Amino acid sequence: MELNLPPDAVTGSQVGVDLLADYLELAAFLADDAVVRTADIQQPLALDADGDADLNRELAGETDGVVAEGVVVDAVERIRGRRDALEAAYPFTLAEQGDILICELDENSLGHVAYVLCLVLSNLESVSPVLVGSGACPADDEVRRLREYFQYFATAALAAEVGGDAWSFGFPRPGGSGFLSKLTEIWAVLGDGRVEPQRGAPAQPKDDQVDVFAARPHRDGLPGFLFAAAQVATGKDARKKSLKAHLDAFRHRWFAAQPVTAIVPYMIVPFATDNEQFVDDVRVMGNVLHRLRVPCRVAEAGQLMHNAGARIEGYDRLAEAAQWVADYRKHAGAAA
Repeated sequence: MELNLPPDAVTGSQVGVDLLADYLELAAFLADDAVVRTADIQQPLALDADGDADLNRELAGETDGVVAEGVVVDAVERIRGRRDALEAAYPFTLAEQGDILICELDENSLGHVAYVLCLVLSNLESVSPVLVGSGACPADDEVRRLREYFQYFATAALAAEVGGDAWSFGFPRPGGSGFLSKLTEIWAVLGDGRVEPQRGAPAQPKDDQVDVFAARPHRDGLPGFLFAAAQVATGKDARKKSLKAHLDAFRHRWFAAQPVTAIVPYMIVPFATDNEQFVDDVRVMGNVLHRLRVPCRVAEAGQLMHNAGARIEGYDRLAEAAQWVADYRKHAGAAA
């Protein structure tokens, strides 16, 4: 398995613990026996150390072993944190006191599928070096498909987050509907405000930065219900795409009678980040659904549809994504 883990992920001023954990998860996911020893993380670091003998020995544990041991401990602790946050939606198991990581992917579990999709999206060539040159990098057409799938997983996740209906509004929309026709369709259900472009609004909008709407209207049909709008971002520039400062402009652009119901801004991303960074992500982006939240919410969405009759646009495409994950595991595992 020739995955990449740059030495500066552990020797720089800030240890890339999430990158270490991703490396181990991908290694287990792609391994023939679905198993990886967590201590194996030391070897690629030593090999990539560019001929620095002292660093090689230190990373390999041939001196005092402090660096090598610390790398493994940090990675295992991060994996434990992911497991504890996701519980049944986490497709990996730690065994032998953290010495072994096992991929136990259930392709019928949409929570598992959502996690793997997030894991792969977090390590595309444009985001992370882990898959580069391994033969497991998705091709450009696959990347476009993965991002489309993630839009549908995000729609399901936001539906479960609010306990209601959700629409996939990001361009291109399911069925190829136009911006105004889709917006009018959604507001016919919500009944709060009247859709009508205002002076100076963009002439050919795609989605005006909103990828998902989700709402839980009351039976009385009156405003004042739980209502969320989300931007879905899979690139490094996610922090620049916050809806927090944009929703006011959205309402003024597209409504003659503006909705009086408050819209809660969300960002939905496939990434896993440490707790300190995540706190600041929420400051910048509003409520955030990330890799340690999306799989749980996706798992809940099926029950929401079954028990409450929620309408979740694009949910029927999730099985297609599950098949992609199964196929990818086979061909990427053979190539890596």
